[in-house]
Amino acid sequence: MDRYRYRFRSVWRLDSPPDVVFGVLERAGEYPDWWPQVREVTPVDERTGTARFRSVIPYDLVVRARESRNDPRARVLEIGMTGDLEGWARWTLSAQGGGTHALYEQEVVVNKPLLRRLAVAGRPFFVANHALMMRAGRRGLRKVLARRHTV
Repeated sequence: MDRYRYRFRSVWRLDSPPDVVFGVLERAGEYPDWWPQVREVTPVDERTGTARFRSVIPYDLVVRARESRNDPRARVLEIGMTGDLEGWARWTLSAQGGGTHALYEQEVVVNKPLLRRLAVAGRPFFVANHALMMRAGRRGLRKVLARRHTV
């Protein structure tokens, strides 16, 4: 195991149809409106932007994200990242019952010097921090989707 490499996988069950969920997730610039740990997204061009994340552990991560796949038909969104994290993240959506099965996968190498120094001792905290961030994101997304159904 590379001590600087992280692989994450989260599955979210959402009550909205996949195309509706895809429509929200593909607008990365709006993530700070509903995902508390996504503090800032700044577009660079149509496919690239910078994002700043901060969760429970008091450090910011800044990445430059570039869209590598936006496939509404397959319902896949994927980005490549450089900066404090280097790697990729992907959403894959599928219909499940009357809702959506949302799979989030991420594989990154940590480049931020402080996190590299704390790689071994801090790993359990970094993993827990990511899990808390994902739970908050799921809650925020569910609220956005619920508002869409009541409008």
